[in-house]
Amino acid sequence: MKSFTRIRSILLILALLALLISGCRPTPTPPLKVVTTTSLLGSIVERIGGEHVSVTVLVPPGSCPGHFDIKPGDIQAAAEGKLFLKHGWEGFADKLIESAKNPDLKVVTIEVKGNWMAPPVQSQAVDKVLAALSEADPPHKDEFQKNAEAYKKIIEDTEKKLKEKLAAAGAEGVPVLCGKYQTGFAKWAGFNVVATYGRPEELTPQVVKELVEKGKAAGVKLVIDNLQSGPDAGVEIAKEIGAAHVTLSNFPGGFEGTETWEKAVEKNVELLLEAMGK
Repeated sequence: MKSFTRIRSILLILALLALLISGCRPTPTPPLKVVTTTSLLGSIVERIGGEHVSVTVLVPPGSCPGHFDIKPGDIQAAAEGKLFLKHGWEGFADKLIESAKNPDLKVVTIEVKGNWMAPPVQSQAVDKVLAALSEADPPHKDEFQKNAEAYKKIIEDTEKKLKEKLAAAGAEGVPVLCGKYQTGFAKWAGFNVVATYGRPEELTPQVVKELVEKGKAAGVKLVIDNLQSGPDAGVEIAKEIGAAHVTLSNFPGGFEGTETWEKAVEKNVELLLEAMGK
């Protein structure tokens, strides 16, 4: 009987010790709920935030943000979020934020000029997103900084590799016509942008005629379209000029297997080289 009582006492003590030990462990903080308008922002948040963030991207990466329609699930995401990141040019963002009625939602506009697929611009965007995350979640600031530095090294290495490929293919100075939302990327790649054009609905017969004339006069070799604003907008123009045609993506995830920035930008360069016959 005494033995049984002793065993029971030992088990009780062990149970109490287990409770005390578990009580001393810090409670894991839930990830910061971040809502972003596009995958350009969302992909950077995921790279910097890691396990400390939960990211909701509103606009599908293959879609045009200018034609985005708000859904109830988008409002719910903002209603439950803690940080909302936008570029500043999204027409739907302010209405969505107002509809969410979330007084705890911190809204930050990440203003970075230029095409975010171009490495120098992507690097600038990383700094801006890092600042926003660090302010929203100070305890993980050092970890965010470390992740950002590692990512910027990837951006630097990716740019060097792709620039070498483009130079070897003779892209420097090649005359092109370009959808306006791909202009910054085309210039980064080294192309000579002779003229730009807007979305398909903006390509009136007169505009097309002028573009064809400019293209022929400049000896344009390539017409570059933007996936999100009209993947086939320049097809007929390319045919009239006798130039190659290619469609690039302005957002990570626009093409299958391009969920990260480096995969997306590598895909764009691969498509350019294929269109050039390289």
